[in-house]
Amino acid sequence: MNAKKRAKYEARARVIKAMAHPTRLFIVDQLAHDEQRCVCELTEMVGADMSTVSRHLTILREAGIIEDERRGTQILYRLRVKCVLNFFDCVEAVLESNAKERMELLR
Repeated sequence: MNAKKRAKYEARARVIKAMAHPTRLFIVDQLAHDEQRCVCELTEMVGADMSTVSRHLTILREAGIIEDERRGTQILYRLRVKCVLNFFDCVEAVLESNAKERMELLR
């Protein structure tokens, strides 16, 4: 693999790695449905302390999955690109396929 291809796959891996945590997947899913949320709302929804949620938001922001906007004293978070939801659909398709395969093995 040449350097250009390697860089491309490393960039993809960074995005996927940023989403590779149940809490971050939940946050992305919530932002997909609610358009934007402040950290206080996400903290309540996740059920974790604010510093933990802030750390998850930082990881997602640094990967380019979400962006933030300051409004007064609040920072609102939203998805940068909605197509990240296609990834969820793909994951669900893999899970369904795996479940069907396991069911067939049990027959």
